[in-house]
Amino acid sequence: MLREKLTEKWFSFGRWLCRIFCAVFFQLRVYGEENVLNEGPFILVCNHQSYLDPIFCGVPLKRQLHFVARDSLFRNRFFGWVITSVNTIPVRRDRADFSAIKKVLGLLREGQGVCLFPEGTRTSDGKIAGLKPGFGFLCRRAKAAIVPAVIDGAFECWPRHKKIFSPGRIVVCYGKAITNEKIKDMSDEQLAGLITDKLRQMQKDCRVKQGKKPLVY
Repeated sequence: MLREKLTEKWFSFGRWLCRIFCAVFFQLRVYGEENVLNEGPFILVCNHQSYLDPIFCGVPLKRQLHFVARDSLFRNRFFGWVITSVNTIPVRRDRADFSAIKKVLGLLREGQGVCLFPEGTRTSDGKIAGLKPGFGFLCRRAKAAIVPAVIDGAFECWPRHKKIFSPGRIVVCYGKAITNEKIKDMSDEQLAGLITDKLRQMQKDCRVKQGKKPLVY
Protein backbone atom coordinates (compact mmCIF):
# COMPACT_ATOMS: atom_id res chain seq x y z
CA MET A 1 0.00 0.00 0.00
CA LEU A 2 2.79 2.44 0.93
CA ARG A 3 4.65 1.60 -2.29
CA GLU A 4 1.52 2.27 -4.35
CA LYS A 5 1.03 5.65 -2.68
CA LEU A 6 4.67 6.61 -3.29
CA THR A 7 4.39 5.51 -6.92
CA GLU A 8 1.24 7.58 -7.36
CA LYS A 9 2.88 10.65 -5.81
CA TRP A 10 5.97 10.24 -7.99
CA PHE A 11 3.79 9.92 -11.10
CA SER A 12 1.88 13.06 -10.10
CA PHE A 13 5.17 14.91 -9.58
CA GLY A 14 6.44 13.73 -12.96
CA ARG A 15 3.24 14.84 -14.64
CA TRP A 16 3.59 18.25 -12.97
CA LEU A 17 7.11 18.59 -14.36
CA CYS A 18 5.86 17.58 -17.82
CA ARG A 19 3.13 20.22 -17.63
CA ILE A 20 5.77 22.86 -16.91
CA PHE A 21 7.84 21.52 -19.81
CA CYS A 22 4.83 21.81 -22.14
CA ALA A 23 4.00 25.30 -20.88
CA VAL A 24 7.57 26.47 -21.58
CA PHE A 25 8.07 24.95 -25.02
CA PHE A 26 4.62 24.29 -26.50
CA GLN A 27 1.21 25.84 -26.88
CA LEU A 28 -0.78 22.81 -25.79
CA ARG A 29 -4.50 22.88 -26.51
CA VAL A 30 -6.78 20.03 -25.49
CA TYR A 31 -10.27 19.04 -26.62
CA GLY A 32 -12.56 16.30 -25.37
CA GLU A 33 -10.78 15.36 -22.14
CA GLU A 34 -14.26 14.78 -20.66
CA ASN A 35 -14.48 11.72 -22.94
CA VAL A 36 -11.79 9.91 -20.93
CA LEU A 37 -13.48 7.56 -18.48
CA ASN A 38 -13.32 8.54 -14.81
CA GLU A 39 -13.15 4.90 -13.74
CA GLY A 40 -12.84 1.43 -15.16
CA PRO A 41 -10.37 -0.13 -17.60
CA PHE A 42 -9.69 1.56 -20.92
CA ILE A 43 -7.11 1.66 -23.67
CA LEU A 44 -6.16 5.07 -24.99
CA VAL A 45 -5.41 4.40 -28.66
CA CYS A 46 -3.34 7.25 -30.05
CA ASN A 47 -1.53 8.16 -33.25
CA HIS A 48 2.25 8.43 -33.05
CA GLN A 49 3.96 11.61 -34.25
CA SER A 50 6.98 12.11 -32.00
CA TYR A 51 8.95 10.88 -28.99
CA LEU A 52 6.97 13.33 -26.85
CA ASP A 53 3.55 11.82 -27.58
CA PRO A 54 3.19 10.07 -24.18
CA ILE A 55 3.65 13.46 -22.52
CA PHE A 56 1.19 15.23 -24.81
CA CYS A 57 -1.60 12.67 -24.40
CA GLY A 58 -0.95 11.99 -20.70
CA VAL A 59 -0.48 15.35 -18.99
CA PRO A 60 -3.99 16.75 -19.67
CA LEU A 61 -5.66 13.86 -17.84
CA LYS A 62 -6.52 13.48 -14.17
CA ARG A 63 -6.18 9.69 -14.27
CA GLN A 64 -2.87 7.91 -14.30
CA LEU A 65 -1.91 6.20 -17.51
CA HIS A 66 0.39 3.27 -18.13
CA PHE A 67 2.46 3.26 -21.31
CA VAL A 68 4.07 0.63 -23.51
CA ALA A 69 7.41 1.34 -25.19
CA ARG A 70 9.93 -0.68 -27.18
CA ASP A 71 12.54 -2.39 -25.03
CA SER A 72 15.49 -0.65 -26.71
CA LEU A 73 14.54 2.58 -24.89
CA PHE A 74 15.38 0.87 -21.60
CA ARG A 75 18.99 0.04 -22.48
CA ASN A 76 20.23 3.26 -20.96
CA ARG A 77 19.97 2.52 -17.24
CA PHE A 78 19.08 6.03 -16.13
CA PHE A 79 16.53 6.69 -18.86
CA GLY A 80 15.14 3.20 -18.41
CA TRP A 81 14.67 3.85 -14.69
CA VAL A 82 12.98 7.18 -15.37
CA ILE A 83 10.39 5.85 -17.82
CA THR A 84 9.79 2.75 -15.71
CA SER A 85 9.08 4.98 -12.70
CA VAL A 86 6.31 6.74 -14.64
CA ASN A 87 4.41 3.59 -15.54
CA THR A 88 6.12 2.48 -18.76
CA ILE A 89 6.28 -1.19 -19.71
CA PRO A 90 8.99 -2.47 -22.08
CA VAL A 91 7.86 -4.64 -24.98
CA ARG A 92 9.91 -6.60 -27.50
CA ARG A 93 9.01 -5.85 -31.10
CA ASP A 94 10.80 -8.74 -32.75
CA ARG A 95 8.34 -11.33 -31.43
CA ALA A 96 5.19 -11.76 -29.35
CA ASP A 97 6.08 -10.50 -25.89
CA PHE A 98 3.84 -12.53 -23.59
CA SER A 99 5.36 -10.99 -20.46
CA ALA A 100 4.35 -7.47 -21.56
CA ILE A 101 0.91 -8.70 -22.63
CA LYS A 102 0.39 -10.28 -19.22
CA LYS A 103 1.37 -7.03 -17.46
CA VAL A 104 -1.00 -4.95 -19.59
CA LEU A 105 -3.87 -7.38 -19.04
CA GLY A 106 -3.19 -7.28 -15.30
CA LEU A 107 -3.37 -3.49 -15.24
CA LEU A 108 -6.59 -3.41 -17.25
CA ARG A 109 -8.20 -6.00 -15.01
CA GLU A 110 -7.34 -3.78 -12.06
CA GLY A 111 -9.34 -1.01 -13.74
CA GLN A 112 -6.35 0.98 -14.98
CA GLY A 113 -5.87 2.98 -18.18
CA VAL A 114 -3.20 1.96 -20.70
CA CYS A 115 -1.96 4.10 -23.59
CA LEU A 116 -0.97 2.35 -26.83
CA PHE A 117 0.40 3.63 -30.13
CA PRO A 118 -0.71 0.81 -32.46
CA GLU A 119 0.89 2.28 -35.59
CA GLY A 120 4.03 0.70 -34.14
CA THR A 121 6.38 3.55 -35.06
CA ARG A 122 6.41 7.31 -35.51
CA THR A 123 4.86 8.69 -38.68
CA SER A 124 7.18 9.74 -41.49
CA ASP A 125 4.74 12.21 -43.07
CA GLY A 126 2.19 13.20 -40.43
CA LYS A 127 -0.41 10.73 -41.68
CA ILE A 128 -1.93 7.97 -39.56
CA ALA A 129 -0.87 4.53 -40.75
CA GLY A 130 -3.15 1.50 -40.48
CA LEU A 131 -3.19 0.31 -36.87
CA LYS A 132 -1.77 -3.06 -35.91
CA PRO A 133 -4.64 -5.23 -34.62
CA GLY A 134 -3.26 -6.66 -31.35
CA PHE A 135 -5.12 -4.28 -29.03
CA GLY A 136 -8.45 -5.94 -29.83
CA PHE A 137 -7.36 -9.05 -27.95
CA LEU A 138 -6.53 -6.95 -24.89
CA CYS A 139 -9.93 -5.24 -24.97
CA ARG A 140 -11.86 -8.48 -25.13
CA ARG A 141 -9.83 -10.30 -22.47
CA ALA A 142 -9.95 -7.41 -19.98
CA LYS A 143 -13.41 -6.10 -20.96
CA ALA A 144 -11.85 -2.70 -21.55
CA ALA A 145 -13.23 0.27 -23.44
CA ILE A 146 -11.30 2.20 -26.08
CA VAL A 147 -10.77 5.96 -26.04
CA PRO A 148 -9.38 7.22 -29.37
CA ALA A 149 -6.95 10.13 -29.18
CA VAL A 150 -5.25 12.24 -31.84
CA ILE A 151 -2.16 14.41 -31.50
CA ASP A 152 -1.59 17.10 -34.11
CA GLY A 153 1.42 19.38 -34.42
CA ALA A 154 3.99 17.08 -32.84
CA PHE A 155 5.19 15.90 -36.25
CA GLU A 156 5.98 19.48 -37.22
CA CYS A 157 7.77 20.07 -33.90
CA TRP A 158 9.80 16.87 -33.95
CA PRO A 159 9.79 14.90 -37.22
CA ARG A 160 11.76 11.68 -37.44
CA HIS A 161 14.71 13.21 -39.27
CA LYS A 162 15.40 15.85 -36.59
CA LYS A 163 17.57 15.14 -33.54
CA ILE A 164 15.82 17.63 -31.27
CA PHE A 165 12.38 19.20 -31.07
CA SER A 166 11.33 22.74 -31.89
CA PRO A 167 8.76 24.73 -29.88
CA GLY A 168 5.32 24.95 -31.43
CA ARG A 169 1.60 24.40 -31.11
CA ILE A 170 0.27 20.98 -30.13
CA VAL A 171 -3.39 20.00 -30.19
CA VAL A 172 -4.70 16.84 -28.50
CA CYS A 173 -8.23 15.58 -29.16
CA TYR A 174 -9.88 12.78 -27.17
CA GLY A 175 -12.81 11.05 -28.85
CA LYS A 176 -15.86 9.46 -27.27
CA ALA A 177 -15.22 6.13 -25.58
CA ILE A 178 -16.17 2.96 -27.45
CA THR A 179 -17.57 0.51 -24.93
CA ASN A 180 -16.50 -3.10 -24.73
CA GLU A 181 -20.08 -4.12 -25.52
CA LYS A 182 -19.74 -2.52 -28.95
CA ILE A 183 -16.42 -4.14 -29.79
CA LYS A 184 -16.45 -7.54 -28.05
CA ASP A 185 -17.81 -9.39 -31.11
CA MET A 186 -15.55 -7.64 -33.65
CA SER A 187 -12.46 -9.33 -35.03
CA ASP A 188 -9.06 -7.76 -34.37
CA GLU A 189 -8.87 -6.64 -38.00
CA GLN A 190 -12.35 -5.11 -37.99
CA LEU A 191 -11.61 -3.20 -34.80
CA ALA A 192 -8.24 -1.96 -36.06
CA GLY A 193 -9.87 -0.76 -39.28
CA LEU A 194 -12.67 0.98 -37.37
CA ILE A 195 -10.28 2.82 -35.04
CA THR A 196 -7.93 3.72 -37.91
CA ASP A 197 -10.83 5.39 -39.74
CA LYS A 198 -11.95 7.06 -36.51
CA LEU A 199 -8.49 8.53 -35.81
CA ARG A 200 -8.13 9.81 -39.37
CA GLN A 201 -11.53 11.52 -39.19
CA MET A 202 -10.61 13.03 -35.82
CA GLN A 203 -7.33 14.25 -37.30
CA LYS A 204 -9.20 15.88 -40.19
CA ASP A 205 -11.65 17.60 -37.84
CA CYS A 206 -8.80 18.69 -35.58
CA ARG A 207 -6.84 20.26 -38.44
CA VAL A 208 -9.88 21.97 -39.94
CA LYS A 209 -10.69 23.45 -36.52
CA GLN A 210 -7.21 24.98 -36.49
CA GLY A 211 -7.51 26.29 -40.04
CA LYS A 212 -4.96 23.75 -41.30
CA LYS A 213 -5.24 21.75 -44.49
CA PRO A 214 -6.45 18.16 -43.92
CA LEU A 215 -4.09 15.36 -44.91
CA VAL A 216 -5.11 13.31 -47.93
CA TYR A 217 -5.28 9.51 -47.58
